[in-house]
Amino acid sequence: MSRHNLPILRFAVCLVAAAVVVIPSIGTQRLLGQARDKYAEARSKMVDEALAREGIKSEAVLGSMRKVPRHLFCTPQYRAAAYYDQALPIGHKQTISPPFIVAYMTEMIDPQPTDTVLEIGTGSGYQAAVLSGLVKDVYTIEIVEALGKNAAKVLKDLKLENVHTQIGDGYKGWPDAAPFDKIIVTCSPEDVPRPLIDQLREGGKMIVPIGERYEQVFFLFEKKEGELVKKKLLPALFVPMTGISEDNRKVRPDPTKPEVNNGGFEVDSDGDGHPDGWHYQRQLTLETKEAPEGQAFVTFENRDPGRAAIALQGFAVDGSKVSGLQVSLRIKGRDLRFGPSQNEKPSLIVHFYDADRKELDASVIGPWQGTFDWKRASKLIHIPPKAREAILRIGLNGATGVLSVDDVEIKPVPR
Repeated sequence: MSRHNLPILRFAVCLVAAAVVVIPSIGTQRLLGQARDKYAEARSKMVDEALAREGIKSEAVLGSMRKVPRHLFCTPQYRAAAYYDQALPIGHKQTISPPFIVAYMTEMIDPQPTDTVLEIGTGSGYQAAVLSGLVKDVYTIEIVEALGKNAAKVLKDLKLENVHTQIGDGYKGWPDAAPFDKIIVTCSPEDVPRPLIDQLREGGKMIVPIGERYEQVFFLFEKKEGELVKKKLLPALFVPMTGISEDNRKVRPDPTKPEVNNGGFEVDSDGDGHPDGWHYQRQLTLETKEAPEGQAFVTFENRDPGRAAIALQGFAVDGSKVSGLQVSLRIKGRDLRFGPSQNEKPSLIVHFYDADRKELDASVIGPWQGTFDWKRASKLIHIPPKAREAILRIGLNGATGVLSVDDVEIKPVPR
């Protein structure tokens, strides 16, 4: 699936098996009816291209994603984009998570028909709907009242009677329904809240994106003898839960001094071939020979027009105090050819968002085509005064060929 800002992992907030999908009998007919609507083809394409092709293997999870009508969980103005692999604003500074992230988190907890699952979100209800067809019961806590009420209505209209909704502080869990076999946290804390540990059943699994404001990593936890044993998974880019949890953060970014983290791709702390600080990495290889700067660089390679080969990084920026960004990077290309859409071109793109996380503008460095040796590309880009956050996207963006990148830098220009 291709689009100007696709596939871009916008801010996924509370804001990545069994062979047969188990759907509660009442919900089945309604969901299957939705599968015959005008979005059915787009939903199927989303599952095939954005999920299965990018590594989601569970047929149960893929089946649930194919059935659940994501457009009903989006606001009317964004329903046309419901089946692109991107987050979308749903109001109150929140977004609905991208389909890949929902499928990935679901697959990682290995949902079983007998499971009772706790899910913590901000209001769309989409993750809960996907879980509904895979487990016995879903308890979902939404933190924004208006969104929580709307999510409860959509879930009720779909007759997903095994989904139970509540509005409140998700980090306190749901004591009356505990213990839980599985827990999904679609918000980013600095550490796992103790109530969630206490409410997870012995032997149960929990997936949480943990980290700093614009840099997290998915961790899969399993409870053994009352404590959590963790496994590090993919890098992630989530907006933390609003309110006191965000206010109490120990590490906060300075929006007047935006910078690229690991722009030279030198740091790969766990040696998994994925450079730290970069998220939603697609068709990327970490190279360690003949780097133009330092010891490492990355290479994006794609032979399938329209398919993603990208990496993303988010950062804070205050457009009222910073007027521009001087962006530079080193690039090398081989047989670079534009994709079928006019926006599928090798380039670096910076997307700017306002305080409500609505996109304001996007600035492009490039595009690049053909074959060329290492060279530096740079540009001074304008920052909208209302910008408060940004995402830097680098890669082929649906184009084909081989693009190598190193030494990515941004320097703020005061207003």
